[in-house]
Amino acid sequence: MLTIRTQPGRTSSGAGQFRSEMDRLFNTFFQGAPMFETASAPTPRRLFPALNAWETPESLMIEAELPGFRMEDLDISLLGDELTIRGVRTETQTEGLNFRRRERISGEFARTVTLPVEVDPDRVSASLRDGVLTIELPKAASARPRKIQVRTA
Repeated sequence: MLTIRTQPGRTSSGAGQFRSEMDRLFNTFFQGAPMFETASAPTPRRLFPALNAWETPESLMIEAELPGFRMEDLDISLLGDELTIRGVRTETQTEGLNFRRRERISGEFARTVTLPVEVDPDRVSASLRDGVLTIELPKAASARPRKIQVRTA
């Protein structure tokens, strides 16, 4: 099973979850009401990319939605059984602009995926196409299924 963390090291208590839900409810209560939607009060959002992760007999595959990112904006690292994707989206020039709506966000993100099997770090590859980052992590020979020959006794 792949484990995906958005904020490594943070755990939430019941009270913390309740507060987060109340904050979310309060922040979105007036969303959609035109008089409350202004450029100075953007809808709060996080800069964590959505991920899909799956396993084939030979590899682990990860896709992340990263529209507007370039490869030079990204850092992908593998340490032990953890793959980390980091990225930075810099703010576009806004001086002198009078926004009517401002929803595009900038900043940094980090996503860490705990891998369920050992991979071959020398064969990991990543590509970015049409705003989707695809990472292929070939399994180490010891983690791939092998056919066992059955002999008669």
